[in-house]
Amino acid sequence: MPDSHTFNREIKVSTMATNTDWHQRALDLKPESKIFINGAYVDAASGKTFEDIAPHDDRLIAHVASGDIEDIDRAVKSAKKVFDDGTWREMNPRDKKAIMLRWSGLMLENKEELALLEAVDTGKPIGDTLSVDVPNAARVISWYGEAIDKRYDEIAPAPRNALAMITREPLGVIGAVVPWNYPMMIASWKIGPAVAMGNSIVVKPAENSSLSTLKMAELAIEAGLPAGVFNVVPGLGIEAGQALARHMDVAKIAFTGSPAVGRKMLEYATQSNMKQVALELGGKSAQVILNDCVDLEAAASAIGWGIYYNAGQTCSAGSRIIVEKGVKEELFAHLRTFLESFVVGSQFDPSTQMAGLVSKIQRDRVNAYLDLIGRDGEKIIFGGEKTHGADLLIAPTLIDNVKPTSRLAQEEIFGPVLTSIDAKDADEAIAIANGTEYSLAASIWTSNIAKAHTLARRLRAGTVWVNTFDMVDVITPIGGFGLSGSGRDKSLHALDTYSALKTTWIDLN
Repeated sequence: MPDSHTFNREIKVSTMATNTDWHQRALDLKPESKIFINGAYVDAASGKTFEDIAPHDDRLIAHVASGDIEDIDRAVKSAKKVFDDGTWREMNPRDKKAIMLRWSGLMLENKEELALLEAVDTGKPIGDTLSVDVPNAARVISWYGEAIDKRYDEIAPAPRNALAMITREPLGVIGAVVPWNYPMMIASWKIGPAVAMGNSIVVKPAENSSLSTLKMAELAIEAGLPAGVFNVVPGLGIEAGQALARHMDVAKIAFTGSPAVGRKMLEYATQSNMKQVALELGGKSAQVILNDCVDLEAAASAIGWGIYYNAGQTCSAGSRIIVEKGVKEELFAHLRTFLESFVVGSQFDPSTQMAGLVSKIQRDRVNAYLDLIGRDGEKIIFGGEKTHGADLLIAPTLIDNVKPTSRLAQEEIFGPVLTSIDAKDADEAIAIANGTEYSLAASIWTSNIAKAHTLARRLRAGTVWVNTFDMVDVITPIGGFGLSGSGRDKSLHALDTYSALKTTWIDLN
């Protein structure tokens, strides 16, 4: 889920660069691709690399250093040393804040380079990375920087002959494993609160999207963050990711990704030092549209953006609509109208609003779900065409007459595929919305405020929107229940999750 992209996504990118300009800049790109440990770029201990391939044209972007257990150990030792020394942990809060604000400012100064790195790696539109990904990642860093000198500890109501203090203490070394769909932003959700609380962190980015996080680390050092506080180790999940989650000196592992790997993270934690684990594992978010929704055009726009933004490769994507039959026909008409102005095309065209998927693997995964259409009476309203070869662009798709228990309605497709399920009334709609193992987000569209409150309470989701979708910011937490994981990113609550309560009791006699 991208921070605040709802506020930015319909604003055209203010740039003179054209499709040709950005494409040429992508060809000229020579990114740094080594491991970043203790404030410097270094080769993998093994000397191994892996190929980073641009999804839009199969071009080799760089040979990225492939970290393994030895590199993770080097990074964790660096992080632990600076933590134990207290260089960052004990720094004056005002000075820490100033460094994080400089860091955020440098990210904005280097916005075009960061945006290009993110776009080339992931295949997403340059307009999105410029106007959404970089600014919001920078905002997260500055927001947590601002929070550093504005939090207070507590004094407990102890007897008068004692002083009982309750403080928040940093955990130590944090391990973060982040996905490819929003590499920089999701990394910032973990880096920001972890570093603000005085921890050190080692980030393992996804194999196909390491470049922007490496640049973030370089800019952190330029801003004054002490070497070792923020380390980045690219590598394969089975090697670098597993090594980080198993490391005995890592106090917490924060992971965003698939449920299958999330279960592995829990196993690794129990097999090592019982480290804390925070998981965000995806969703099958429902949008419930009731007959008394008075603005179906607005609903259609929010639904369209909620599923087709980033080609549906968003954990909280509103991939299910549950519709009372009285409004379905008009809603579908508005969705068609929405798509008439929704720009699907080249990722380097600043006006493009949806480009191709991140990889052939992901494209083939979505194709496999499209193969299921029609087996149980489903009907394609628009889209639905599979693509093959080098073509990663699957058209925005709407499937009607989907059964609530079907795979199309139950499993996370992670592509631009919207499923529509009929409901006879609000009670059935809520039951269907709650009828998956996922519970990350949901929305309700109704003109009855009392009904909105009542139904929102009944929805099992970490975030519930009413008459909108995906209105998010760093000020509110994100996370879910069930198969969507545990723990929360963002907001002041995230600071608590990267710290531990400590009681200090002083006898005054």
